[in-house]
Amino acid sequence: MALRQLTISRKIEQRKNTLTELLSKEEEFTTRSQELETSLEEAKTDEEIAVVEEAVTKFEGEQEQFRTQKITLEKEISELETELEQLNANKPANNEKRGKQNMKKGNENLEVRDSINEYVRSKHVRAGYTSVDGGALIPEELLTPQKAPEDVVDLEKLINTKPVKSASGKYPIIKKSGSKMISVAELAANPELAKPSIAEVNYDIETYRGYIPVSQEVIDDAEYDITGMIAEEIQDQELNTKNAAIAAVLKTATAKAVTGFDGLKKVFNVDLKKVYTPKAVISASLYNELDTTKDNNGQYLLQSDVTVKSGKKLFGHEVVVLDDDVIGTVAGDMVGFIGDPKAFAALFDRKRASVKWVDNDVYGQLLAGFVRFDVETTDAEAGFYVTYSPEAAV
Repeated sequence: MALRQLTISRKIEQRKNTLTELLSKEEEFTTRSQELETSLEEAKTDEEIAVVEEAVTKFEGEQEQFRTQKITLEKEISELETELEQLNANKPANNEKRGKQNMKKGNENLEVRDSINEYVRSKHVRAGYTSVDGGALIPEELLTPQKAPEDVVDLEKLINTKPVKSASGKYPIIKKSGSKMISVAELAANPELAKPSIAEVNYDIETYRGYIPVSQEVIDDAEYDITGMIAEEIQDQELNTKNAAIAAVLKTATAKAVTGFDGLKKVFNVDLKKVYTPKAVISASLYNELDTTKDNNGQYLLQSDVTVKSGKKLFGHEVVVLDDDVIGTVAGDMVGFIGDPKAFAALFDRKRASVKWVDNDVYGQLLAGFVRFDVETTDAEAGFYVTYSPEAAV
């Protein structure tokens, strides 16, 4: 009886957590409704109006889905609480029943293993993330889930992010002219200053989306927050998606072959204009090459600096280390972006969201995420894509 009560309590807790998370999206619905109203007011052509109307129809469908899920969760919580109250009212009152219950609890580990074997033999699996995938019947004391380490470098923090409200458009960029004002005599007419160079960057938003189905058996029986773990995985995939898109743009910088530390110094000292704030976004192989190189006095050439994530600086500039196949192509590539990433590229952010809804067909939940963005070069002069070659041994 106690085990059954614990199971129901866990279900109630999970449903309430899900309901709380669901209700937290009400403010988002309000914001989106206001955005759609604004978009409809600003729409001028029939094509723009049609796009907004399509978005409104989709939004209304999401609202209806939200209301349905809310009613379903509230009903499930009420039914489970009623069932728990009935069980609590019928607790065993005699010592014999309590003794059997204690004996059952004492053999809990054995019963758990028998349940696992029976479950696996039954091959009761569903499409998506199933009980077998999540180890739903394995309690925490037998198997503690551990998340594998991920690359947590967030390249979006290195570049400009521009929130946008349309799927495509133009973004004006004013390049630094380097011009000076002119000294004039008292009361003399103002001379005309050099005109700024204004360029327009075209952006076109791409949509990246997908979902992971999770069986209700996993959610109900797991001794850990499986939905939270899957949600974190979706966030990790968003990070990896943006990192790949940003790195792809950084790799379009003007190619430059450099040899040895002197070649790298020239990029920082001469090739890049002083108006930029450069960084070295390099591959792990290039980092290893630089980090193991010593000068004539036997001192390592990379400088230690605990204020930056990599712990190293190159000629006083921050070093950001990425996997070879992210900033390069294959393992062993000694390449990198040398320049000012914030000036070089911008991410045009249209939308990001994660949702969760109940799918009755598979008796489970679908955890989904989608992001809409584009990454474009904003100032091609702000960096170089270098390929490094060590100096030949003398």
